[in-house]
Amino acid sequence: MLFTDRTDAGRRLAEELGHLRSGDPVVLGLPRGGVPVAFEVARALGAPLDVTVVRKLGVPYHPELGFGAIGEDGTRVISADIVRRAGVGDEQIAEVERAEEAELARRAHAYRAGRPRLPLAGRTVIVVDDGIATGATARAACQVVRAQGAGRVVLAVPVASPEVVERLREDVDEVVCVSTPVPLASVGEWYRDFSQTADDEVVALLARATGGGPREAGAGEQAGERTGDLAGEGAEGRAGDIEVAAGGVRLPGSLTLPRGTGAVVVFAHGSGSSRHSPRNRAVAEALNAAGLGTLLFDLLTPGEEGDRARVFDIGLLAERLADATRWVRDRVGVPVGTFGASTGAAAALRAAAAADSGVGAVVSRGGRPDLAGADLATVRAPTLLIVGGDDTTVIDLNRQAQAALHCENRLEVVPGATHLFEEPGALDRVADLAGRWFTRHLLPDRADGPG
Repeated sequence: MLFTDRTDAGRRLAEELGHLRSGDPVVLGLPRGGVPVAFEVARALGAPLDVTVVRKLGVPYHPELGFGAIGEDGTRVISADIVRRAGVGDEQIAEVERAEEAELARRAHAYRAGRPRLPLAGRTVIVVDDGIATGATARAACQVVRAQGAGRVVLAVPVASPEVVERLREDVDEVVCVSTPVPLASVGEWYRDFSQTADDEVVALLARATGGGPREAGAGEQAGERTGDLAGEGAEGRAGDIEVAAGGVRLPGSLTLPRGTGAVVVFAHGSGSSRHSPRNRAVAEALNAAGLGTLLFDLLTPGEEGDRARVFDIGLLAERLADATRWVRDRVGVPVGTFGASTGAAAALRAAAAADSGVGAVVSRGGRPDLAGADLATVRAPTLLIVGGDDTTVIDLNRQAQAALHCENRLEVVPGATHLFEEPGALDRVADLAGRWFTRHLLPDRADGPG
């Protein structure tokens, strides 16, 4: 079983844990990678979320090989077999432990941001990680939880080897594992996206779980209000500045929801651009006039914008765009489309290629969809590619990308337009084409033309 990413893995794992919902469980994620998985489990079970912080003790000359682990409250697990085979001496063990103890204390303080640990005494505690290789870290985590008074300890992971699962059953009351492949060379091979989870993402997810996340509504909304009230036929039109937690960082954006919003279009800006792009704002205003909501947000932080490697990191941009579209779906509760320009078009298509993307339609303006590579073949959302007639190089790249698409698609060339569509009437044509495409595919009951 191949998981799309940790969010997908968490949702699948939650399906296997439904029998624990009535037991009033507490969910603990193993930072960093286990927290996005645990967040989905906690949300599905309606359970509180916290972390249990443990640190792997790595062989000095091969840090990826763990000879043990330490956890909060001084819990220590050492594999005598690995220590013996790796030739690790007592002084080396002590040195590694000292370094990891300092990092453990730092992370525990940073992740909880001053919040106390959740009380575990007598509770059913579900310890969640993104996968298990050797099992040393998971064993340490479960022993910490047991020492803190948990009445029942359940270890839950998306993927692990059958041998490790059986071995860990001795340390816990129950092991729940979605997939037990043989052989299991590494956890990451069972994820399409196994990019590193940042500390900021862990902090943001814990804040969301405790109701302390960024403001998630338009102007005048208070954090924590029912998000279902943000859209609908009876709602007032709203526009305001927001923050979106995406890819482990908080990104500023502008959310506009016209009265009776039936769908929202999320904009993915290209290299050197931002949510303040006059061209994208002009298109967004036209979409608003047609009754479509829009979210314009920055894919990069100010500190990242000058890094060309970040600007062209399509995987990073796609991850953040996927988080933003999920944010809109969860809070506004309407169909979502994406509008990408330049590299943002590649990010939009790569994000839409995920099996659980939920993206209903994609529009590219002067984009580089070719940078989405092999992901083009798995895009299912109807895709419109708009290119300027005088932008010959980009026309060729769009034609190549179109040939790789297997979804409903169309290539529209705006005569006389260059890459930025600065010619009189060119951007109006883009807005008209995009509005018709999104209306047709996101609001079929309102469509009034062939799109």
